[in-house]
Amino acid sequence: MPYQRPAVHRTIVVVDVEGFGNPHRANPHLVAVRDGLYRVLRQAFSNASIPWASCDHEDRGDGVFVLIPPDVPKSLVAEALPRALAAALRAHNSAHTAAERIRLRLAVHAGEISYDDHGVASTAVNLTFRLLEAPAFKDLLAASPGVLALIASGWFFDEVVRHSPASTPATYRPVAVTVKETTTVGWVCLPDHPCPPGDVGVPRDVGIPRREPGPLVPRQLPAHSPHFVGRAAELGQLTTLLDTATSGSPVVISAVSGTAGIGKTTLAVHWAHQNAARFPDGQLYADLRGFGPTGTPAQPAPVIQGFLGAFGVPAERIPTRLDAQTALYRSVVAGRRLLVVLDNARDAAQVRPLLPGSDSCLVVITSRSELASLAAREGARLITVDALTRQEATALLARHLGQERVTAEPDAIATVVDCCAGMPLALAIAAARAAANPGFPIATLADELRGEQDRLDALDAGDQVMSVRAVLSWSYRALTPPAARIFRLLGLHPGPDVSLHAAASLASIGLPQTRAVLAELTQAHLVEQHTPGRYRFHDLLRAYAAERAAWEETARHQHAALHRALDFYLYTGFAAERHLYRRRDPIVLATPRPGVSMRPITGYEHAMDWFTAEHATLLAVTSYAARAGFHRHAWQLPWILTPFLDRQGQWHQWAATRQDAIRAARRLGDRAAEAQAQRSLGCVYQRLGRYTEASAHLTQALAIVREIGDHTSEAHTRCTLGWVCERQGRFAEALTHAQHALRLYRATGHPTGETRALDLVGLCHARLGRLQEALARCGHALQLCRDLGDREAETLALIGHGYTHHRLGHHVQAVSSYQQALTVVRDLGDHYHEAVILVHLGDTHRAAGARSAACETWQQALAILDQLDHPEAHDVRVRLTQAGGDRP
Repeated sequence: MPYQRPAVHRTIVVVDVEGFGNPHRANPHLVAVRDGLYRVLRQAFSNASIPWASCDHEDRGDGVFVLIPPDVPKSLVAEALPRALAAALRAHNSAHTAAERIRLRLAVHAGEISYDDHGVASTAVNLTFRLLEAPAFKDLLAASPGVLALIASGWFFDEVVRHSPASTPATYRPVAVTVKETTTVGWVCLPDHPCPPGDVGVPRDVGIPRREPGPLVPRQLPAHSPHFVGRAAELGQLTTLLDTATSGSPVVISAVSGTAGIGKTTLAVHWAHQNAARFPDGQLYADLRGFGPTGTPAQPAPVIQGFLGAFGVPAERIPTRLDAQTALYRSVVAGRRLLVVLDNARDAAQVRPLLPGSDSCLVVITSRSELASLAAREGARLITVDALTRQEATALLARHLGQERVTAEPDAIATVVDCCAGMPLALAIAAARAAANPGFPIATLADELRGEQDRLDALDAGDQVMSVRAVLSWSYRALTPPAARIFRLLGLHPGPDVSLHAAASLASIGLPQTRAVLAELTQAHLVEQHTPGRYRFHDLLRAYAAERAAWEETARHQHAALHRALDFYLYTGFAAERHLYRRRDPIVLATPRPGVSMRPITGYEHAMDWFTAEHATLLAVTSYAARAGFHRHAWQLPWILTPFLDRQGQWHQWAATRQDAIRAARRLGDRAAEAQAQRSLGCVYQRLGRYTEASAHLTQALAIVREIGDHTSEAHTRCTLGWVCERQGRFAEALTHAQHALRLYRATGHPTGETRALDLVGLCHARLGRLQEALARCGHALQLCRDLGDREAETLALIGHGYTHHRLGHHVQAVSSYQQALTVVRDLGDHYHEAVILVHLGDTHRAAGARSAACETWQQALAILDQLDHPEAHDVRVRLTQAGGDRP
């Protein structure tokens, strides 16, 4: 009888990749999935404090079998591991293509493990694999919008999960398991999309058709309030409408009083979270700013762009016209079980372009207006949200202050409830003030509320903005002077949110003091830190802060604060831009105002992160600078944004900012700045394939730089004009511009420009059939680029080099040049030139007789050009059609 080691009690974990062998996954996808799976497991086990290296693990092709050491607490498997796995899976999926994304089934058990010369033998192991194959368990993950489903054995649930509150045992559901010879009960849960505690059975939507990994599932709902109370009738109406909906008619929430602060958003978000599981394809959310401090509601186009981005539609593919954007949006969401929450709508006209066309979607709209026309035309149902009842308002104060404190002063609480008129916002702010002073009796607050009769009467009269203003004034007067000052200055800031450094610049104070006063404002519920280090206002709070600034800050002080904020964005953006495009000629900045708090930028990745975080704010402050007469900022901020917007394919935003820059430069009378802005606008129009407009702006730029005698800028402009001509097939004209630019660059001692001009000269010679001359020029340009470390110019030189070899019939050398160029542009994230190179590479493959390789390469180019919505996609389709490889 073979020797058998003593059995050991081990925790057993088995994971299996959903849809691993699906036909849409080619071998490279399978390799990427397996590689990602092991990275996810190592990371998750480490984050859960389970030593991966100490575990026994065995590869199962589409999954992994793991035995955890007996000294590792089983509670870690129940509590920390599922959350860590879900987080690691989401991180992996966000960085990979649809075919490389992973959704996992996870089975957990524990038992005696026997070892022999061949491995392990155990009935416990057999049971774990049977749990993994349970049809109900597979269906649960297929129906889930999440990335992970867990099944625990009955033993593991009873002995571990049930005794561990941190593992949320109330979210587990029992399922029957009948697989082969095994019949048992397992306990299932969805760690990243748990069933609400107390529900019976699995969610009723578990039976929807199985979804393969791939589509992004947006979950944009804001966090719901932990202090939500009451609203049982309104919640019931919404749920009834959902239960009885047969046509997907939108649900409208409307406050009859038309006021902010009555709780429309809180109600909508709370209900949406309660019912999120019934919308497995996602939940979209947008604040339409219909009634806000600026008086400027959100336009439908940016909202649609945000929704399309949430489904992974690249910005470059989104059309410019609103009707085309709406059509694309409705096409993307068609057939999806989707919830759309449109918050704070101005009117029906603002909402209509945002309504899906599919009856599988449900829309919840909040507005101060009744939106009766939506009910008449689109069949919307109206729900009125009134003030909280006395009982609900008292419960809300108890949530904030604690039941003991509320019970101790019933008369004072009744006064506070009456004075706040049942408005949740007013109640929350009053409660925050009382909570900030736990040693003060609530009667003190009640007496102060009584003393503001002129404003409190407005609270009862329905002028709710005045009532909120009064309540905000009570909290404002309790602030320390530094916090009060930064609060009102934040009301001047034009962006959607503000960073620590920007706030410090507004107030001209140091970072430690800024951090302290922002913490004070956050604790008083006067600002919200919605992401680490970034702060924003509720719309009424922003309006109130701006009013306080108007009352308490002189016009000179307001202007100085905004000037410092704009300087912060300009100078930090300049530092970030230098990391993105070091070889670019810098602009000259004026000295920043004293008190500006600079944000250090340490490298390329940091620069990209900063631009990504500040993207929306930079666009807002640029627009504000143009409107408010900060003309220098209005042309220089677009300059710093250009490399980021170009890399991101945000060419329409690039064009819009440059149009502002041209107007600002003209108001300044700065001819050089106007020429630079005109040239940049011509460049972006060339990117967009709008060559006639590009030529017009570049011609204007050329006239200005020749007038002022700026030879370097003339060379830049001629070079860009040459590229426009080359794209249009006007090769002789392009060569003339390029040669003129080359002479100017050499005369002014500008080696970076010289490489760009040489790139274009070489390519034009090749286009004109002067191949030996082209080869010499491109070789010279390539060497100069590499000497200078100019990778952008190196790309163009390699394109010219490859094209010339192609024309000479040197197919091996041409392929080599193009492949080198591809490596560079992919490192830089330059998608347009990647497509250009792929087209050339496909041409070379075809000339060499490799038809299949040519078609495959052109398909890659076509995919990129389609994403960019570029007209050159047509030429690639013609190539594919002629080669018999056109895609559907």
